[in-house]
Amino acid sequence: AEAAGAEQEQPTLEELMEELDSLVGLANVKEDVKDLANLLRVRKMRRERGFPVSEMSNHMVFSGNPGTGKTTIARLLARIYRAMGLLSKGQLVETDREGLVAGYVGQTAIKTKEVLARAAGGVLFIDEAYTLTDRGGSDYGQEAVDTLLKAMEDHREDLVVIVAGYTEPMERFIHSNPGLESRFNRFLHFPDYTAQELAEIFELRCKGSGYILANDARPFLLRLLEQGCRDPRGFGNARGVRNLFERTVSAQANRLAHEPQVTRETLMLLTVDDLCAGGGEAHAPSENA
Repeated sequence: AEAAGAEQEQPTLEELMEELDSLVGLANVKEDVKDLANLLRVRKMRRERGFPVSEMSNHMVFSGNPGTGKTTIARLLARIYRAMGLLSKGQLVETDREGLVAGYVGQTAIKTKEVLARAAGGVLFIDEAYTLTDRGGSDYGQEAVDTLLKAMEDHREDLVVIVAGYTEPMERFIHSNPGLESRFNRFLHFPDYTAQELAEIFELRCKGSGYILANDARPFLLRLLEQGCRDPRGFGNARGVRNLFERTVSAQANRLAHEPQVTRETLMLLTVDDLCAGGGEAHAPSENA
């Protein structure tokens, strides 16, 4: 009965596509995901009706700066594959070089196989995957790559591997090995968010956590985020927004702790002063900026 209940709780493909559409920005990524879902759906129908279906790799490369939604889309793709019956479980297992590579001969393969076992039936997401091959010939990263390539071939019917990282290092990584080139032939690039999109993400965090921005705080927030967008790697895109939100909430708590009366409204309200304190080194932009 519990298994049947869990099965009923699985979201439908339509619900997952609505969730995809609700994400801020990522217009090109959304279109690529929809195109892939349509292709997989038709391939499944052809297979069920006895038509020939050519071999296709479901493994993918995500490129872009940190905080641009790569992990979010990977998690959603795992659930989409599950809803379409292409993966048996649809879980996302996240790892990186540290989770795959050991310090002694033979141990890396064991460590990598353990991660692959957890990812079986779902998606294995490897962040900064290029670090597996950029340490030179004496490194054990290549052992992890060889183990991954074998598993991707042996379990291609119930395992998807997504490698992610900065654009140029990821290109070098994929082209460093013919086996990688043959298995990773679908690329999704994640552009940096605009300041307006980051402001939308900040307000969604406010809404989800029971806060609202003061009216005069909205233009201030936008100008603060425009400063951050000048250095997307340093600011961290959506990660920078999360950090800014958490610091702003902390600044509000420090402010309210010294007020004699606190109402429901003041508990919810985030002000320019809170944003300014939460912005750290980013000071309030001048009116003439």
